[in-house]
Amino acid sequence: MGQLKCLIIDDEPLAQNVIENYLESFSFIRLIAKCDNALIALEWIKKQKIDLIFLDVSMPFISGIDFIRTLRNPPAIILTTAHKEFAIESYELNVLDYLLKPISFERFLKAINKLNIDTSEIVKPGIIDTKNDSFIYVKSEKKNVKILLKDILFIESLKDYIKIHTIDKTIVTQVPISTIEQRLPDNFLRIHRSFIVAKDKITAYTQHDLEIGKFQIPIGRNYKAIVQKNFKFSQ
Repeated sequence: MGQLKCLIIDDEPLAQNVIENYLESFSFIRLIAKCDNALIALEWIKKQKIDLIFLDVSMPFISGIDFIRTLRNPPAIILTTAHKEFAIESYELNVLDYLLKPISFERFLKAINKLNIDTSEIVKPGIIDTKNDSFIYVKSEKKNVKILLKDILFIESLKDYIKIHTIDKTIVTQVPISTIEQRLPDNFLRIHRSFIVAKDKITAYTQHDLEIGKFQIPIGRNYKAIVQKNFKFSQ
């Protein structure tokens, strides 16, 4: 599968940058240009085939809704706006998705997953698959950082970000904890909505929390059953 060619059409630089940063996690999407209005975007569409557009609704010269109506064979379009009232009208235009600002990475990922592409070739957001499951790569500070699985102590969720605590450092990356959980082997266990731990790094535990070295990590109420299956608790 080749890369999908993408445009961002939004008159707010901050909104453009948020989407651009999110797109860095998807190797199969290539950002062609960021456009301040639909007229500039139209010039790009005339130059080459565009597969995907992130389109703001409220813009100068022509709105995103009206711009869609001018396109004879529109590409996949994901609308972005701070206003809920355009939702019904947008679905009548058969857009792929409708994202309300501010856009979280998790909601952005759901929109990307609606693309009609061969998902077997997709690189998971924030994580690059390798033939050797002993390490992963995550995007951190605009670099792909290699992390050995044997070095991970635990992973901590902070809304749209996670902290990966390792033996010698902590890496921060913008990936939902549920996404990275799917990529980890059985040696890792989700014990709380905000924590995944490496089972072989646990140094002590009770029915309410566990310790990994100097760190004390709570066991979530909804996760106690699965923790009990993995550890024998003394009475």
